[in-house]
Amino acid sequence: MTTANSTSLAATRPSTLVTPQGITTIADTVVSKIAGIAAREVDGVHDLGGGASRVVGALRERIPGANVDLSQGVSVEVGERQAAVDLEIVAEYGVGIADLAAGLRRNVITAIERMTGLEVTEVNVTVHDVHLTGADDEDDAADAARVR
Repeated sequence: MTTANSTSLAATRPSTLVTPQGITTIADTVVSKIAGIAAREVDGVHDLGGGASRVVGALRERIPGANVDLSQGVSVEVGERQAAVDLEIVAEYGVGIADLAAGLRRNVITAIERMTGLEVTEVNVTVHDVHLTGADDEDDAADAARVR
């Protein structure tokens, strides 16, 4: 019975996006970008996306004049009043993953709700990899020595 009451309250809760003067629709890409930027702001996040999307992102960054894909590693579902977010990340080594996920959720929810007025129902976090500081630098040095 409590579930029915809370469901009906959520359904009747006024939205800043649906008013007597009109309806404001926010595209999925807008919410994806907000979530991607908010996720990158959290300490302990090295990168967003799984292996394939990071490779495509790295190639895109090498093209002169190309824009960085701020929604890489972010999937969203946006309704009239609510949004759900899925994040794929690479964490820095040594960071507590549970604490990192909690920080991601807090930052992403705050940013989306503040900027869009949408209620964020969930933020799911998938950690694809752990980044070791300096590992990329060693790979670059090895490649440079091999090419001489």
